[in-house]
Amino acid sequence: MSNKHDPDPSGRQFCLCANIRKTARKITAAYDAALKSAGLNATQFTVLTAIELMENQRQSDIADALGMDATTLTRNLKPLVTKGWIEIKHGKDRRVRLLSLSKKGKAIVKQAIPLWKQIQDRFVESLGKGQWQKLNDELGAVQEIQ
Repeated sequence: MSNKHDPDPSGRQFCLCANIRKTARKITAAYDAALKSAGLNATQFTVLTAIELMENQRQSDIADALGMDATTLTRNLKPLVTKGWIEIKHGKDRRVRLLSLSKKGKAIVKQAIPLWKQIQDRFVESLGKGQWQKLNDELGAVQEIQ
């Protein structure tokens, strides 16, 4: 964030939040580009995959698994429901929303997986498997900090 000629004595150029957000934007752009031909962006793929893996789970549980608040997940679900990729059923308590993929949703995920795998493999190969695992472990540790 600062240049070599004007160092930031406050250390703000090492702000974890700013650096992770910058990195996340660049990574997201790469995944978005890779998934574009399937008609998805990275967030949609992540949400659909979570729903597929957590079939018929409460919306709040899926939001928790994704590290999203309920409002953000609801906003991200709207276009997926509109496209017919997600089915929402109500539990015994009508306030509980259970999410699952429709046949169309399963088909779009199946179409997107090879595209996702290509970009995923590119990052793994670029970093090397050891560094990739270390990075994932470190990100997991950061996520646990409250």
